[in-house]
Amino acid sequence: MLLFETDDIPPADRVDAYREAAVAETGSCAIDHEPGPDGHVNKRIEAWHFDPFALYHTSGSGFRYWQTARHLRMDSWNTISIITVPAGKGGFIWNDHQQAMTPRDLTITNKSAGYWEVNWSGTGATLCLLADAAHVGPPDSMIHTAVPHIPHSPITPLLLNHMQALHRAGDHAAGGASANDLGQATLSLVRALVASVGAPSSTRRAIADETRLVRVLAYIRAHLTDPELAPARITAAHNISLRSLYRLCEDGGLSLEQWIIRRRLDGAHRDLTAPEHAHRTIDAIARTWGFTSPAHFARRFRQAYGSTPRTWRAASAPNTGD
Repeated sequence: MLLFETDDIPPADRVDAYREAAVAETGSCAIDHEPGPDGHVNKRIEAWHFDPFALYHTSGSGFRYWQTARHLRMDSWNTISIITVPAGKGGFIWNDHQQAMTPRDLTITNKSAGYWEVNWSGTGATLCLLADAAHVGPPDSMIHTAVPHIPHSPITPLLLNHMQALHRAGDHAAGGASANDLGQATLSLVRALVASVGAPSSTRRAIADETRLVRVLAYIRAHLTDPELAPARITAAHNISLRSLYRLCEDGGLSLEQWIIRRRLDGAHRDLTAPEHAHRTIDAIARTWGFTSPAHFARRFRQAYGSTPRTWRAASAPNTGD
């Protein structure tokens, strides 16, 4: 959902307008802007809600965004932010800790952490999950301990992939019946991330047990396009037995193989009508999503959607006639 865009705002008013929009969504903060190639500030903010989180995608010309203890005193809203920089040359600062931010990096912080800043130079973007810290659970001290160690957590790539998937799904996912479930899955991954590097061993074990299914499914989502993805590989990655994996899925009310196939079908279903994949053959798209047999893919696609891949693609093609 588009929240803010500078295109229709006079250049002289854009800094104030952006600040007003940012404060309304994230609370008290400070912002510096870097003009774009045209000499003006250019910004776009999109937002989606997966309770208790809001997902923000901010893009445009370079900027610095920071919060301090003074901002917390100004509005008493202690937020937790999970941030990645999917485009541009970015950076993150938390007190004495600094790290470069690329599309493969993730960081976490909250407003009580002291000084923190995220920035990018040139044309870039940030993708940020934001929630009231009280709704996330881990105490501030645990989050503060975790911040400099996030790059080394095994949960980081799972949460990063999850955030990217939420962004790709956008309005469809946020407006659908599964939005609350996606929010709870996000919450479990965030808690697991913080606990993995910021909690004592007893707490890490407890949270690991509570979030194991969520982490397994996040791992599967991150490897859906790999045709070698198999139960044995999943168990090895999570240090559990095959029997434990199937029991975990059964307790969660799902069939592992059917869950994987349906997510792969959903990905192929989406790519078949995406303009950026219009030049690719149906078989190539199917292989991308782990289907090595065209006949098996066509049969499962028809069972799931009631039409063949070719019919679906043709029906969804734009009408180029007069």
